[in-house]
Amino acid sequence: MFEEKRVPDRQVRAARTDTTVRVYQACPPSVADTALEKQTFERTGTTWLDPSFRAAAYHSGNGSKPGRERILAVDLSRDGFEWALAHPGPVLIQWDAERDLDHTPLNFQAVRIGLTGEALDHYVTGWITDVTDVTSVMRDISGLLATDQLHKAVKLVPHEPPYELPADVAKAIGAS
Repeated sequence: MFEEKRVPDRQVRAARTDTTVRVYQACPPSVADTALEKQTFERTGTTWLDPSFRAAAYHSGNGSKPGRERILAVDLSRDGFEWALAHPGPVLIQWDAERDLDHTPLNFQAVRIGLTGEALDHYVTGWITDVTDVTSVMRDISGLLATDQLHKAVKLVPHEPPYELPADVAKAIGAS
């Protein structure tokens, strides 16, 4: 009998290396310019991070929403990323429908990570290893989709395989 392999309902997916994990932060141009120059961010309020490029595109409207005109790729240390997921309280975990490139909801959820307090302090002072602007890539994808060139748009999306979490962390954040 054929058995269909199903994507888990909630899954952390992220581009990564052996030492870093990439997340995305949408912000106004002035914040983006400062972050790119200093390679970190100012500590303010709650900072929301999307490990999923497609979720970041959706939440920012491909860089068209006010206050989210620029999308920065932020490479974090793996230790910092996993610390964040393991520490409820200063870290808010939210699950939203993952999106396709047209922002249509898919049948599984992607994680959003909100940093406050101690977690935000760690983020801005120690976890960040690199900050790059990916706004133009997001806008290129949007332009290709607007002209029915999905085959070209797909090639610009970063590869984000499932991120294997320690069992206790997966349980704590409700990953399946």
